[in-house]
Amino acid sequence: MIDLSRVDFQKENGIIPVVVQDSVTLEVLMVAYMNEEALQLSFKTGFAHYFSRSKQRLWKKGEESGHTQKIVEMLIDCDNDTLLLKVIQEGVACHTGRKSCFFTNLTTQEIVSKVEVDLSQKYSLLDQLYHTIQERKHTSSEKSYTASLLNGKENGLLKKIVEEAGELTFALKDNDESEIIYETADVAYHILVALAKHNISPDRIKQELSRRFGLSGIEEKKSRNK
Repeated sequence: MIDLSRVDFQKENGIIPVVVQDSVTLEVLMVAYMNEEALQLSFKTGFAHYFSRSKQRLWKKGEESGHTQKIVEMLIDCDNDTLLLKVIQEGVACHTGRKSCFFTNLTTQEIVSKVEVDLSQKYSLLDQLYHTIQERKHTSSEKSYTASLLNGKENGLLKKIVEEAGELTFALKDNDESEIIYETADVAYHILVALAKHNISPDRIKQELSRRFGLSGIEEKKSRNK
């Protein structure tokens, strides 16, 4: 039985960092986080479960891609505040399709490992776009429009959302189907950029919509006023 009493979960957020290592090659595959529930689930099932800080929910590694992590050994460090998981990795660990999440040389910016698996069909389009937008944070603003929005003054991005929303309303008023679709895509893209700037995963929006599903508008408003 796992002894949770010795695990020092951070008091402010109740999570602990987890270093994940290939049990055979000892290559570091990724770093994630667990709360108590994720740790208990990992121990109970034998497969790695984590707590996503961006999605604010539990997730099983490989729940979408099928690239699960079977736990071979759990180790805790001398301060009782960091875990090391040795795992059997099914497929690859990184959402980019690389075996490890550590593939960029910080000094030269060189990509040191290749994509092994095409995961484009494993994740939703929103998730793929959100991850791509997040990656643009480290791109030159001169080379990427997305980077210029992310790294520029926030008012510029907010004005773009208002501008695109205004164009959508005119398209709706004109009942122009192709323009409605085009302008909706523009609004959605700029909203995703704003979410990425604040590190809020679109999964959080889906969770909120799920919470509201089945509630009447009146009930939903009452729940916000409590």
